Amino acid sequence: MIPIRDTAPCNSKPYVTWGIMVVCISIFIAMKLMPDQTVISLLNRYGMVPIRYSTLHAGLPFDGYLSFLTNLFLHASWTHLIVNMWFLWIFADNVEDRMGRIPFLIFYLVCGVFATILQWYFDPMLDIPVIGASGAIAGVLAAYFFLYPLERVIVFFPPIVFHVPAITFLGLWVLLQLHNATTSIIFEGTTIDVAWWAHLGGFVAGSVLYRFFLRDKKNEVI
Repeated sequence: MIPIRDTAPCNSKPYVTWGIMVVCISIFIAMKLMPDQTVISLLNRYGMVPIRYSTLHAGLPFDGYLSFLTNLFLHASWTHLIVNMWFLWIFADNVEDRMGRIPFLIFYLVCGVFATILQWYFDPMLDIPVIGASGAIAGVLAAYFFLYPLERVIVFFPPIVFHVPAITFLGLWVLLQLHNATTSIIFEGTTIDVAWWAHLGGFVAGSVLYRFFLRDKKNEVI
């Protein structure tokens, strides 16, 4: 099922969401214009390579855990980028509207970092970069799941278009992370499964933390 749009009203312009999208897209396009060796070097430096933090003999310099944050703005392929940005476009505006811009940005980054930590914990000896906004976006989806459970999501399931409650669509999304990890291309010619522990970690973080970032908590049903 491919989500087309949601029906939840949004009362403010999602400038932070748009800003995150612009940064991710700009970085991806800039890297597409770079030589392959430069791209590989940047991915190894700013992508989260789990083995870097698991052993002193990984051959990679310690970066003070910076990549747990910077990896959220890197993407491996056009498909990887488009899918992430599409989910962000559909679901993040309403969450930003309920939280306010600065709290939403902090929430997004915290969920992303937690997602990356969980991925490292479960795959500490992986020697290629974990990259992408998926973990942070999973936190946004969790917030939407609890804030707008009965709003409708318009989805395309070839050859038909239909409406489903957000709680159904996002619930199925979570189950799919557990059963069918998709593929993410890190380097040309090298494929690995998507870091589904990061997806799950982001969703768990978002489920726990969203209520602390709401603009008017006393009126929220939690």
